[in-house]
Amino acid sequence: MTYRAPIEDFRFVFEHIAGMPELLKLEAYRAVEPDLVEAVLEENAKFTEEAIAPTNWDGDQHPPVYGDGVVSMPDSFKKAFGHFVAGGWQGLRHPEEFGGQGLPRLLATATTENLYAANVAFSLCPMLTDGVIEALLLSGSDELKQRYVPALVEGKWTGTMNLTEPQAGSDLSMVNARAVPQADSTYRIFGQKIYITFGEHDLAENIVHLVLARVANAPAGVKGLSLFVVPKFLINEDGSLGARNDVWCASIEHKLGIHGSPTAVLLFGDGKGAVGEGAIGTLVGEENRGLEYMFIMMNAARFAVGVQGIGVSEAATQKAIAYARDRVQSRAIEGSAGPVAIVQHPDVQRMLTTMRGLTEATRAIACLAAAIDDLSEEHPDEQVRRENQALYEFLVPVVKGFSTECSLEVSSLGVQVHGGMGFIEETGAAQFYRDARILTIYEGTTAIQSNDLVGRKTLRDAGMTAFSLERAMRATIADLAKASSTCAEPHRAGIKLIHDQLLASVDVFHSAVQFVLDYAKSAPRAVYAGSVPYLMLTGYVLGGWLFARAALVCMNASRGTSNAAFMQNKFSTAVFYAGAMLPRVQALGLQMLHGATIVDALNQSDLI
Repeated sequence: MTYRAPIEDFRFVFEHIAGMPELLKLEAYRAVEPDLVEAVLEENAKFTEEAIAPTNWDGDQHPPVYGDGVVSMPDSFKKAFGHFVAGGWQGLRHPEEFGGQGLPRLLATATTENLYAANVAFSLCPMLTDGVIEALLLSGSDELKQRYVPALVEGKWTGTMNLTEPQAGSDLSMVNARAVPQADSTYRIFGQKIYITFGEHDLAENIVHLVLARVANAPAGVKGLSLFVVPKFLINEDGSLGARNDVWCASIEHKLGIHGSPTAVLLFGDGKGAVGEGAIGTLVGEENRGLEYMFIMMNAARFAVGVQGIGVSEAATQKAIAYARDRVQSRAIEGSAGPVAIVQHPDVQRMLTTMRGLTEATRAIACLAAAIDDLSEEHPDEQVRRENQALYEFLVPVVKGFSTECSLEVSSLGVQVHGGMGFIEETGAAQFYRDARILTIYEGTTAIQSNDLVGRKTLRDAGMTAFSLERAMRATIADLAKASSTCAEPHRAGIKLIHDQLLASVDVFHSAVQFVLDYAKSAPRAVYAGSVPYLMLTGYVLGGWLFARAALVCMNASRGTSNAAFMQNKFSTAVFYAGAMLPRVQALGLQMLHGATIVDALNQSDLI
């Protein structure tokens, strides 16, 4: 199986779901013609298919090699990264004044999904660099921006985020790394950071670390964290590279998946650099506001990891479909002269359509969120910007949590479709499953995303943003009701099923939001025990809503058009999603509502 970028689905989502035509009317994107969008999609498809996808298996089987503080990447990665830099892909959505192309985030979401699908391990390096760029642009001084951002945008340098320490996993209040101020306004950084993705490698000439650390007498907990830029090599006044900083890679991890991505243990201030003891760093913004600044990068990374889940799902789905079409085994249920391709068997069809449905649903949600983010930054009306910012923030934990959880199901089904061959590494199906396993964990586990959705995103505005989504979904339900009474077969039964299931699911969504609002103070354990079901049912409902919108478009499409087969496939997937995926919302809603009883029962037992 050779990976093929799903350009036709991106075109559909851009036009009918995410609103690319309206985005391009904004002043910031007036120079972006539809032909340019199409050219970027086409060129990115060619690049990811031909330059990146062939590296996926190689990186898995021949991972980076560590030796005496140095990490050597596979030759295939070095060649691919050279093509990545030469193509200007790192700067696609970053400002033109720093060497970027200033294109909409919506378009960049498609190009990065393709990169993630082609090789998720490779993609982690540019993903983190994007986060460093965003953090510096929003929080760094002009001097820091000019010194670091152009080289990062160009791809000459790469970036990392350094949060976790051995004693401080997701609880950053326990970070102990120290920052000692110097007379020249720099700081000397001391401490150990773990799980640093691409913390050491030989793809680029420099690595720019963003590091959380504490200055002396800082407040306890997260309020005492500051953020520092700590480059692997210091930067001279003329922009050239200077002395080796006191940052040292002690080891890299041996992992279940993403073998091609080096996950480093970094020592700061271990005396191994050429600058004396202590890594030299520069403060970002003000002291003790580091977590606030780092959240910029973390939110960017969380959205990106969600899109990584979609990319892995797409690749796993393509491989499973290709195998099912080729694998001949057993006679057809209705009878056949001999064995048939397994794609004709009903349960294989169920698995493949589940994979396709979850992949396309999560893609639509992520693209909609990206377009909303574009509006939050570029719309001329301040009130519209604020509303879209709140909506985007609400969607980020859903994109991250729901998309990555779906990638586990999709990649697991991919192994199942392959049968016993799926358990054999050489087929490649298992790699997607192994690679997907980390996605629900890093940049905040699904529980952390779910707690964020409850606490910061639902309770903070008393459900206002959630209920605004509900109103939009009910408007689509009204459109479905009208369509179901006027459309002809073969669409009528499908539209009615979509209407009925979406209506029932949106009712559950309303009840779930209200449950959070009603019991967060009086029964917080019950609410937070149901936070993951809340996130998942939100994801399923949003997917059902966007599939419903897609179905209305497909219903009205002319059968004689060049993409008639695509439209029929999209409509069929929408019907399947409504009938097979949306019923999950009912069970998740009940799981939430029974939370208090469940928690009481557990509290009276010694099970946990």
